[in-house]
Amino acid sequence: MPKQKITKEMIVNTAFEIARTGGMEQVMAKTIAEKLGCSVQPIYSYCENMDGLRNDIAAQARTFIKEYISAHIDKNDLFRSTGQAYLQIAKEEPNIFKIFIFQERQNISSLEKLYQSETTPQISEKIAAKLNISIEKAKCLHLNMLIYTIGIGTIFAVTTPGIPVEEIYSCQEYAHQAFLKSALEEKDK
Repeated sequence: MPKQKITKEMIVNTAFEIARTGGMEQVMAKTIAEKLGCSVQPIYSYCENMDGLRNDIAAQARTFIKEYISAHIDKNDLFRSTGQAYLQIAKEEPNIFKIFIFQERQNISSLEKLYQSETTPQISEKIAAKLNISIEKAKCLHLNMLIYTIGIGTIFAVTTPGIPVEEIYSCQEYAHQAFLKSALEEKDK
């Protein structure tokens, strides 16, 4: 039987699946090699170090999250459904969510830069149009919900046996209403 050629893509995909099921701390050359049925040599030849591989896993987690969110949002209720989708992925894929949340974000020196790195201008424009508020108010509203959702999603992903999803959604809805009320009141001033 011919020897299987191990590619970098196979290594990254296998490492991603290991991280997905067991957490990033389970990603080791030996574990990857066992899953691929090879020695550790191909892993070390494709990956200069484990930090580089972890960065590849984090990039794959980011793509996974974006695709998940995109598939689970309601275009008619973009603002609320995006937050709910983040919480749902925190519940369904806690290890991927943790990788996404805890990955280092470079060159972020303000909340504005964080907002720009985590979203697109079209989202605040859609929120502004839907709520009939300025784009700046929409950005502020969206940023507040983004911060709140990431925070509560992180709590959700790292607690055991786990907080009931209804309780999490209730808190998120309360925050949504409070932030929304504030944005709409400021519009009237």
